[in-house]
Amino acid sequence: MIEKGWNSKTINFFLYTTIFGFVITEILLNLTPPISRDAIIHHLAIPKLWLEHGGFYEIPWADFSYYPMNINLLYLIPLYFNNDIIPKFIHFAFGLGTGLLVYYYIKNRLGKNWGLLGFLVFFTTPAIVRLSTTAYIDLGMVFFVTAGILAYTRWRDGNYKDTKWLALSAICMGLAAGSKYNALIAWLFVNLMMVFYYSRDTKKEFPALGYGAAFFAITILVVSPWFIKNYILTGNPTYPLFNSFFKALYHIGDGSSGPAMIAKNNWTANVFQRREIAFGESFIEILFIPIRMFFQGKDASSQYFDGVLNPILIIMIPFVFLTKDLNRDKVFFLFFSVFFLFIAYFLTVIRIRYILPVVPFLAILSVIGVKNIVEWTGKKSKQVRRAGLIGISGVTIICIAFNFLYLKNYFNEIAPVKYIFNQETKDEFLSRNIESYPAMQYINENLPNDVRIFLMFLGRRGYYLNRPYYYERSFGMNAINNMVKASADKQGFRTYLQSLDCTHILMRTDLVNKYLRNNFPEKTIIRFLDLVKECWNPVYKLNGYAVMEIRACQKNKQ
Repeated sequence: MIEKGWNSKTINFFLYTTIFGFVITEILLNLTPPISRDAIIHHLAIPKLWLEHGGFYEIPWADFSYYPMNINLLYLIPLYFNNDIIPKFIHFAFGLGTGLLVYYYIKNRLGKNWGLLGFLVFFTTPAIVRLSTTAYIDLGMVFFVTAGILAYTRWRDGNYKDTKWLALSAICMGLAAGSKYNALIAWLFVNLMMVFYYSRDTKKEFPALGYGAAFFAITILVVSPWFIKNYILTGNPTYPLFNSFFKALYHIGDGSSGPAMIAKNNWTANVFQRREIAFGESFIEILFIPIRMFFQGKDASSQYFDGVLNPILIIMIPFVFLTKDLNRDKVFFLFFSVFFLFIAYFLTVIRIRYILPVVPFLAILSVIGVKNIVEWTGKKSKQVRRAGLIGISGVTIICIAFNFLYLKNYFNEIAPVKYIFNQETKDEFLSRNIESYPAMQYINENLPNDVRIFLMFLGRRGYYLNRPYYYERSFGMNAINNMVKASADKQGFRTYLQSLDCTHILMRTDLVNKYLRNNFPEKTIIRFLDLVKECWNPVYKLNGYAVMEIRACQKNKQ
């Protein structure tokens, strides 16, 4: 389809034009202020807090502030100059960079147009499209994982002689692990496979162990600053990951023995039960989630994996082994993808963002599968060849069209044009896309600098607050529970409010009311709300959001 049978220049033009269209559209989306969930919770919010405090400081109420932050450190530079649009372009650049790695790998082995198709399959995948327009970190991690694996294959293909590729692979894995914990899965896989393949190919076991140890040492050295920081602060180098294990190791907890504590907190044993309870899914539906993710993904849906992939990434896999070309790489990439999907399936919440490191390699395998079909049909009769070319071209074009339709809908959802051409102010754009922004705008413009805001049922989105704020991991549920409990006594209620150490509460009122109705009897709710009327002063209410001044807290301070 790409090199034979069709006009190569025509296909080349089509591929370049499609790629150019996606790139330009994503650039337009990136010219708008950040509105994506995790950016305003974490990836921009934490660096902003660091800058406001003059440097790094511990933020124990934000558990994700302990995550490795190589990519977030890059965002510090533009944020220092009050620019929060450049971080989106930094993340976009990592997406482009990963696409180029896919392109060059395929181009050097199959040809230029096949390489462009690989770039197109990867870069236009809906999950990659959306992430390329956010100030997240996932594409940075994916870039380093991809570079690390391809560097390893380069070392292996050179008969293990040029150790600079081994060192580069280890450095990239360290940078990936220092960007997001998910990369630990890739690190484990590559480290183990390196020892296995070297030992098998050279029949030398001790040098294999030596190279494996060297790889591990280089990687751990690169990622170690984050591990050391967390160990000093929490006693757990990978906090909050494996926290139950380290508590058990140090005999911290409820008095249970270490093994018993680990067993009690076993996450993997309940993966089927969690999905059945939360979404009513059957055993078969849960079992086939690694396949369903490529067909049923949906943005902002926990049940449907909070993201969208493209079926082409998996439907071409059966055709990858029609030929024996690149067999070693094909087996390695497929094994890596299966391993990563399997581990991620059991170790974490099932979200498409968490399995993104497999996408570049599935894109490579997909292109190989398409090429194999084209070459197989080329050996058949004219009628079969024509039918085969039309069929595989149709499938490929339909899959790319699916990506295009996703981009179109996403572009219409964000509607960036008015903002870009100054027909809409920044405040208007943010108010249109973030429901809680007007309440934050009120706080920034009307409350004094020495206030302290507690966020309740606000999804932890604090980036656009220019006043000190904090929240709790339960989104405010613990605070509500304690308030209701304390409301049995007026003085106890006031004492608890004072213990919150805040002057105002910013809340989403419908979720607070729903939580109260679902968890407490009506008599208790009435008693609690009577004290709320007496001790809270509503200074702002609009669109389901409220800012409450804590009068009782102020009185106790006087």
